[in-house]
Amino acid sequence: MMHLLLFGIGMQEVIVIALIVLLLFGGKKIPELMKGLGKGVKSFKDGMKEIEADDKDDDKSSSEK
Repeated sequence: MMHLLLFGIGMQEVIVIALIVLLLFGGKKIPELMKGLGKGVKSFKDGMKEIEADDKDDDKSSSEK
């Protein structure tokens, strides 16, 4: 029996959740929601990279003093 690593839920639970989401949002709305979610994740990753770059620049400038 296959269990997902996340929260220990099985395949039947995943199917039930997917059906509920499909009923709530409809087939046409789901791709739009996923597109928005993807843009949000990309924006978050870009922000994290920018923060890391700023931290590295701060480390370089403080070591030069």
